[in-house]
Amino acid sequence: MRCSLIIRICGLLAMSVLAGCAVYPTPLSDQELAIAAEINTGSVVANQEPVAGAVTLYEAMARALKYNLDHRVEEAEAAVRMAELDLSHYSLLPSVVANSGYAGRNKFNASSSFNLDEDRPNFAASTSQDKEIRSTDIGISWNILDFGLSYVRARQDADKVLVQDEMRRKVMHRVVEDVRTAYWRAVSAERLMGRLATLEVETKRALQETRTLYKERETSPITALTYERELVEIKQKIGEIQRDLNTAKAQLAALMNLKPGTDFRLVYDGRKEGSLELRASMDDMIATAVYNRPELREVAYRKRINVHEADAALLELLPGMQLYAGSNYDSNSFLLHSDWTNWGAKASWNLLKVFSYRARRDVIALQDDMLNQRSLAVTMAVMTQVHVSRIRFLHARKELRTAAEYQDVQRRLLDQIQAEAAADRISNQTLIREEMNTLVAEAKFDIAYAQMQNAYANLFSSMGLDPYAWEIDRQQSVKDMTASLKQLWFERGDLNAGWSKRLASAQ
Repeated sequence: MRCSLIIRICGLLAMSVLAGCAVYPTPLSDQELAIAAEINTGSVVANQEPVAGAVTLYEAMARALKYNLDHRVEEAEAAVRMAELDLSHYSLLPSVVANSGYAGRNKFNASSSFNLDEDRPNFAASTSQDKEIRSTDIGISWNILDFGLSYVRARQDADKVLVQDEMRRKVMHRVVEDVRTAYWRAVSAERLMGRLATLEVETKRALQETRTLYKERETSPITALTYERELVEIKQKIGEIQRDLNTAKAQLAALMNLKPGTDFRLVYDGRKEGSLELRASMDDMIATAVYNRPELREVAYRKRINVHEADAALLELLPGMQLYAGSNYDSNSFLLHSDWTNWGAKASWNLLKVFSYRARRDVIALQDDMLNQRSLAVTMAVMTQVHVSRIRFLHARKELRTAAEYQDVQRRLLDQIQAEAAADRISNQTLIREEMNTLVAEAKFDIAYAQMQNAYANLFSSMGLDPYAWEIDRQQSVKDMTASLKQLWFERGDLNAGWSKRLASAQ
């Protein structure tokens, strides 16, 4: 009865303890969310050099490489992989374990024995242990099989560091390519938005005048409606251009990691439609791409990781040999020696690993075949991208030249229209239409130039050539990074005659 009561009491206590230790989802409080939002908002652009003066293309690229958060995330991932590699080195070391303990009881650990042959007790109850005992020991052990496996895993971790670095390079290429496109579109927006707004006001005024003429029948209805249609088309084109250019500067600011709404100016140093030439052969470009592209290097490192996985599978088939030694102390007064040293060796063998090896080997072989196929697929994709980027660049340059010709013709036509309007020989609607056409021609030229710059950067990205030739130093100033970037792109030149030699040196 007493024992049953004790069991019930213990059961109730256990249930109470378990109920008290239950864990439930606890959402963040409003205050915690507000604090996190404030910290994140303040940290996004913290510790950045402020923009001083007009921003050049190379400064925009430098700020993107230094402060762009997508790039910094990849760098943080690379730092984590490096820390994991450093941590894996400790698994190569032997295990050293120190223990210290105390044990006590209210009665002696006494016992007696019974002689089965003579059917009588051997002697009275006895003990060989004190009521209170203190013990310490320190031991070192080393499992040779674990050492071999840890070495293989460390080599895999080293390759994972390199894989992450290639992923960082890929993001860096994309960021710089986006910066070049957004920069030139933002320059166009800075140049044209004011003129577009002025022309929009003039168009609205002319549209109102045309509608008044139509209502009062002061001109032919067909002529009035034709003018009105042309003016509405002009208004529509203004809206389309504003839509395309309005967000360019905001996109550039985001790439440079500037706070939304930050006011900054851009350097407009003039542009020449024929300033970029391409004289490199397709074979040189493909050879460079296959050597440099991050995607291909990533697959190569993953293949090497898979080879190490095959080594690990073989090592796990072997018996494990553990060597150990230790120093011990026990305060039990009945012991003849209270301190002693022990050593030895143990062997263990997991026989199930032998039976599962065939299946694991097949998996590794299939993964290797998959990686080989992926390598071929990525190689074909890279070769195609180089070919397409080359065609795209040549086509973009051709479109730019056509846009320049159209702009030149339109400007000369506008000069004639303005002369006719000054002599009062043509209508105001015609003048506004040609002013709009001229502005559209300039906008198309700017957009074509931005597309050519994007194709130019894409050409380097398709070949895997880094936009920044050195390790990025976070302590380096934006000014110094800008100078280094400008020098690098100047040395690369305009894809001119020395291009093939630079491709060879890049390999």
